[in-house]
Amino acid sequence: MTAERTLTERLEACYTGVVHDVMRAMGLADFTLPPGLRPILPERAMAGPAFTILGKVDPSADPHETLLAWTGLLSKAPPGAIWVSQPNDDRVAHMGELSAETLKNKGVRGAIVDGFARDVNFLIEIGFQTWCRGFTPRDIVGYWLPEATDVPVTIGDVVIAPGDYLVGDRDGLIRIPRALAEEVAARAEAAIATENLVRKAILSGVDPQQAYLTYGKF
Repeated sequence: MTAERTLTERLEACYTGVVHDVMRAMGLADFTLPPGLRPILPERAMAGPAFTILGKVDPSADPHETLLAWTGLLSKAPPGAIWVSQPNDDRVAHMGELSAETLKNKGVRGAIVDGFARDVNFLIEIGFQTWCRGFTPRDIVGYWLPEATDVPVTIGDVVIAPGDYLVGDRDGLIRIPRALAEEVAARAEAAIATENLVRKAILSGVDPQQAYLTYGKF
């Protein structure tokens, strides 16, 4: 098992509320993705490094050209990564069944699309976690082309660089700078341990303010 995979698993076990609080305490800002992005499998957490995609609308694009470019994107996605797409589009789907099947078989952990998805029942059936803003049956053919991969992309107020870590659960999505991911994971794990002590104290009847003063956490 690689060190990166271990870090992915550690972050996936840290719920976003505690990760947010840790990063806020570290003085970081602009790391919470827009709440309009929602997971199709809300019960499932997801974490991993970003494989970034930047795209553009081109209604004059040849249908063959769009599909050739799209399948090329799928070929580039590395195992263990999260597909993170800024398509700059709000009309067509940027994730669907065959693409999800391909990515899952390659070991991609899930997708984050600042746009729409389709074939959602199939995506749920195969368990491919996808975050998106909504759904549409319309696809990219003859309409959309990628501009670049492994470049910084912006979703909402958050700039995501290639290799930055994403952590998501039912509450939302957080971007962690790659250089800080190990530190954030360690601090989040420590915070979770402290929260467990606070929870135990409250369940035993300790006053909540006293529990906060004792453990410095609530």
